Amino acid sequence: MKLIINKSGNRESLISQCKKQHRQAQHDVYNWLAPKMLGLCRRYINDNNEAESVMITAFLKVFDKIDQFTGSGSFEGWVRRIMVNESLLYIRKNKAMYIEVDIEYADTKPNYELAYENLEIDDLLKLINNLPIGYKTVFNMFAIEGYSHKEIAECLGISANTSKSQLSRARGILQNQIIDKETMWDEKHKRHGKG
Repeated sequence: MKLIINKSGNRESLISQCKKQHRQAQHDVYNWLAPKMLGLCRRYINDNNEAESVMITAFLKVFDKIDQFTGSGSFEGWVRRIMVNESLLYIRKNKAMYIEVDIEYADTKPNYELAYENLEIDDLLKLINNLPIGYKTVFNMFAIEGYSHKEIAECLGISANTSKSQLSRARGILQNQIIDKETMWDEKHKRHGKG
């Protein structure tokens, strides 16, 4: 088994070897990035097996198109884009993804001053995962992946205002769910004399 030291020179060499279709280099890149990329795919696709299948398909595209990576910017960022695009392709092909038509842009802004200290990251990811698919997709692309509303609109075939509306609604749902969790946590601890 080959040990990869996390130095940019080694990673550049690994990418260069992948461009020459070296199987061991491809295996090493897969081992390096697969855990992060599976987590990314899982944010879009609820089923573990389907998310893994999408990730593997995306890695095949990464290795097939690796010559398109010019070296400017982050290789991991380039791979993430392919993973997101493959996840969106899966959603379009296999899910009844209904992105609502924007009737009005919701101007309500969530209250970020809520106390989140009792909410674990896994709990937050579960809340995001339970959003309706359109809301979840836009929320993941904007809040986690860093896409702009214009980019989201182009990827999903919607308007930028619809993307903004979907994000606002997703945040509103998440805020209400977080408030509910906080209230339940407070009540539980008051009953047990810990509050």
